[in-house]
Amino acid sequence: MLLDTASLYFRAYFGVPESVKAPDGTPVNAVRGLLDFIARLVQDHRPDELVACMDADWRPQWRVELIPSYKAHRVAEEVADEVDEEEVPDTLSPQVPVIEEVLDAIGIARVGATGYEADDVIGTLAGRATGPVDVVTGDRDLYQLVDDRRGVRVLYPVKGVGTLQPVDEGWLREKYGVDGPGYADLALLRGDPSDGLPGVPGIGEKTAAKLLASFGDLAGIMAAVDDPTARLTPAQRKRLAEARPYLAVAPKVVRVAGDVPLAPFDAALPSAPRDPQALRALSDRWGLGGSLQRLLSALPG
Repeated sequence: MLLDTASLYFRAYFGVPESVKAPDGTPVNAVRGLLDFIARLVQDHRPDELVACMDADWRPQWRVELIPSYKAHRVAEEVADEVDEEEVPDTLSPQVPVIEEVLDAIGIARVGATGYEADDVIGTLAGRATGPVDVVTGDRDLYQLVDDRRGVRVLYPVKGVGTLQPVDEGWLREKYGVDGPGYADLALLRGDPSDGLPGVPGIGEKTAAKLLASFGDLAGIMAAVDDPTARLTPAQRKRLAEARPYLAVAPKVVRVAGDVPLAPFDAALPSAPRDPQALRALSDRWGLGGSLQRLLSALPG
């Protein structure tokens, strides 16, 4: 089970009231919400291995160089020669280090890589896996990893933590008319304002799905643009031809990396906390109470 950790703690932050606070009055709604979420996942799905995948770089420069608008609207502050700071709610930022310390004390693997997003870590680990993989994320971008043959599916939170939509190839085809790899092509054609991807003007989701159904993939669509006998409307042909510079670089930006260099780590779900003393101190300091206990009770005994 691979967790898109930032996606999940953002959801926890907005899903749990800020009135959930530590003894000193500091909000811990994201911390407790995430712990409850993980407890529920472990309890319901019983993974042998669990990895909290982290954003070591939420806006990698190599993606920005290809598409400068990539996540540009989320930048809080541009820092020369450093990673741009992401705009994060004031009361969420201080909770992130607490989340990291708690996961480390429990012994849940926490994995990131310099220059890469959590999505890339997830793509790399899913590609290496020898058994079924559940990717837990609130980010539809990761639908591209869905692969029935390899047993890779996405669990997408629909409401809170109790309702998860299992996303497999059948669900993708019914909803979008594409398979996993086809979802990446669909996304780059239609664009994604939340990621600053412009897409091809005039090509929305339904048109993109029809083009992919007709021509197979992005390469097939662009071959059709150059084939006067291909069944494209004049407007579609013109728009796609004019978007060539964008379409030449968009696949590298949109598709998750599958070859991220990762330091060795132990993915096994712990049966008991790695550092009980540190965990006890964190629980007392931040008032983690029932949320932490529910997660510890869900661990395999």
